[in-house]
Amino acid sequence: MQGLSDFIPTDKKVEYLDKLLQVGFDTLDFGSFVSPKAVPQMKDTANIVSKLDLSNSKTKLLAIIANLRGAKEASSFEQIQYLGYPMSISETFQQKNTNMSIVDSLGELVGIGEICQQQGKGLVVYISMAFGNPYGDQYNAKIVTQFADVLATLGASVSSLADTVGIATPNEIKDLFIAVKEMSDKVEWGVHLHATDENANAKIEAALAAGCKRIDGAILGFGGCPMADNKLVGNINTRKILEIANKQNLSTGLDINTFNEAELMASSIFNG
Repeated sequence: MQGLSDFIPTDKKVEYLDKLLQVGFDTLDFGSFVSPKAVPQMKDTANIVSKLDLSNSKTKLLAIIANLRGAKEASSFEQIQYLGYPMSISETFQQKNTNMSIVDSLGELVGIGEICQQQGKGLVVYISMAFGNPYGDQYNAKIVTQFADVLATLGASVSSLADTVGIATPNEIKDLFIAVKEMSDKVEWGVHLHATDENANAKIEAALAAGCKRIDGAILGFGGCPMADNKLVGNINTRKILEIANKQNLSTGLDINTFNEAELMASSIFNG
């Protein structure tokens, strides 16, 4: 939702999120505690938390934060289990996304990790631009694995390789995931992929072939990163992930009927 210019009423967001909470997802990225000037669509996240119906849901709530201020605010809510922090290996993108250098962001991450530990929250770190970047910043797989090692040391409970602008190939996804997974067994490794309809299936299959059990998706494949200054490539469509999992006889444990209802609601929200 963050990239939509027209503000979605809080109650409409709550209705949609409540439906998603009944599908059975492991984790729901429901909002963010970031500057309302930077992302106006997320300015009501704190209000949304108190309105969600979590009584019959096992889904964990994840809130995106971009600095210590956001971490302190998000961690004050008992309902939120995960704080998600985008940590880019592209200097240009880190500046665009958090208005900080990579070095400063790593320092910020240390403090965020301490807050998570004190408040009993899980720290989810997204390695943004993990498969390259459009800015010409230095990139190779070794840089990614070095970052992965640092994140494990800093106490990340979950870390996802993010194909922020959708340029990863299936082979790159498979090889890099295997490489970071070997760095630490204390971290739950995942992928946050962006793709077109034409290459989404191949990317999902590559992640699964590498042993990935945590794949981020978005209903209808809606999304993209508004901070990337690049033509937006949508998030992986959740339905495609479920279809491939079904073909491979992988159990997701999701309520498909409720998922279908959520998909219909998303069509209304995102288109109008």
